[in-house]
Amino acid sequence: MFKITKKVEYALMAIRHLHMEDSKLSSSTEIANSYNIPKPLLAKILQRLARKNIIKAIKGPNGGYIISKDPLKIKMSEFFEIMEGPMGIADCIYDSKCDQLECCSIKNPIIKLNNTVKSLFDNMTLAEITC
Repeated sequence: MFKITKKVEYALMAIRHLHMEDSKLSSSTEIANSYNIPKPLLAKILQRLARKNIIKAIKGPNGGYIISKDPLKIKMSEFFEIMEGPMGIADCIYDSKCDQLECCSIKNPIIKLNNTVKSLFDNMTLAEITC
């Protein structure tokens, strides 16, 4: 089943929070407390988003996070891959270690379905979810 993980869900919530704050710094504690997100998990999510330049981390006692990349310029497929790795509805889409790969009778329909889903997310921006 294709499912949005908690990690992706929390990342989207954090980005929406930062977007709504409109250039005001927000701490990880503030975001975690606002949405009942486990703080250690949120800290890792925010670090990953900062490494990918989606948000910017400001250090110091008055530091926090702010959006650094326009959500209109980030495809949802790119965002999912930043958070979870290659997008695929089945492991064989991105991992060729499947024992049945050579004799699989549903490989081509699965690839077609995966491409359709990926295309949907290629044509949707992060702004459509977070703004």
